[in-house]
Parts: sequence; structure tokens; C-alpha cells
Amino acid sequence: MSAPAPGPAVRYHADGAVGVLTLDRPDNRNSMTPELLDAFAAASAAARADAAVRCVVVTGTGTCFSSGADFKSVIQRAGDARAPHERSYAMYEPFLSLLDIAVPVIAACNGHTVGGGFGLALVCDMRIGAVGAKYGANFVKLGLAPGMAISYLLPRLVGLARASELLLAGALVDGATAAQLGILNRAVAAEAVLPEAMALARTIAAAAPLAVRATKAAIRRGLDLHVREAAHAEAFAQAETVATDDAREGIAALLAKRDPVFTGR
Repeated sequence: MSAPAPGPAVRYHADGAVGVLTLDRPDNRNSMTPELLDAFAAASAAARADAAVRCVVVTGTGTCFSSGADFKSVIQRAGDARAPHERSYAMYEPFLSLLDIAVPVIAACNGHTVGGGFGLALVCDMRIGAVGAKYGANFVKLGLAPGMAISYLLPRLVGLARASELLLAGALVDGATAAQLGILNRAVAAEAVLPEAMALARTIAAAAPLAVRATKAAIRRGLDLHVREAAHAEAFAQAETVATDDAREGIAALLAKRDPVFTGR
């Protein structure tokens, strides 16, 4: 007897006034496969269209919130005739669609949050994370430049010097450190992440909805946030680095679980 077909790679449901998007490919670390990205775009659109929802929570199943790109397969969609930088940007567009949700969005980072998955957390308005999980963007250790506006958003969260250290060293930090730096609003035990995020979401949902939306818009306007433009600008550098020998070496080393040897080519 064959195993039942898996459900959607990303599920959306409403829990009262809180919408919940759940990345549900734990065996693949909720990585950015075409299947998951398409499902995320659909779930994000459903959340955006749900007029009864006053706050949205994004979470994952398993030990990863999202590990970012799926390096076991092609990074960009096969057969895409667009320019390399356009393909790079398109890979992040489903996650960036959270920017179109007018109500506050909370990332419930149930586990490791790395690379593009880290970018997904950063485009949310708030983040609750697991204290024992790892957080960060280790692109340079793979021979790649960052994507998804991470180099734009992270300095606005933690300051220029700390963001520079994290991004230029490709460092990953644990949840306690991520909370101290300001990446996470707070770090809790893994099993408490979603309940903590839902409690915060319900508190926000109980406030005046028009005022909450206006306040979110004012915060983003005051910070002059142009996340999509930043992500598009990053896509040029990322597309160039994807084509280098160093990127091929970095990804091969990651899959082989060895240290990479970069040559600058």
C-alpha cells in the first residue's frame, strides 16, 4: 500500500482573528523548493485576502523554520528564460509577498532559521525564536552574496557594525544571542515558540484594527523601508556569485559536510 500523498507544502488557516501560515516540509528542512515557494505564495495570498484576520503568524514544522535554498537541487527554476538577476529575485518573491499583508506579521521561528529562511523571518514585523536554534545568513561561506534584502534589513535591526560582522563572517548565532542582538523579540524553548507567538498575536488582534494597521504603516514609512527595491538590487550580486567557482565549491562543501576551499574565481 502506497503512502498517502503529502498535504500542501505551506498551509494557511485562521485561528480566530489570527491567521497562521505553516511551512510543512520538515524532511527537507522547509527549504525553498519550487513546490514550497508556490504554496507559500498561495498561502500568503489567502492570508492577505482574509478580511477577518488582524494579525498573522508564520511558522514551520520540524527542527527548522526554514533552511533557505535547497542546494540538493537547482537553486533557480529550470527553464526560466529571464536574466540571472531576475531569476534570483523571483526565488525570493513568494517570501517577500508578506510585505503586502497590511496587518502585523510575526515569525514563530520554531527551529533553525538560515539563509533565505532568515530573510523570511526578517521581513516579518516581529520574531519569536527557539533558544537552541541557529539564526543567520551564511551566504559568504557558500561563495554567494546575500539575497532577499538581508543586507538591507539586518543593519536596521542590529546596527551596522554587528550586521557587518554577522554577514561578512557568515556567522550563525543561537537564539539567546539573537535575542540579545535584537534579531528576535525573545527566545524561548522550542515547544513554547508557537504558543508565545500566538499569545502576542492575540494581544495585537485585540487592539483597534484600523489603528494597528495605521501604526504598522507608519513604522515602515518612518524607517523609509524599501525592502523590495533592496532585494532586487541584491539580486544582481547574488546572480553573479552563483555563477562562480567559489559558489560551486561552497555548495559542494556544504553537501559533503567539509570546509570549503575558496580560490576567488
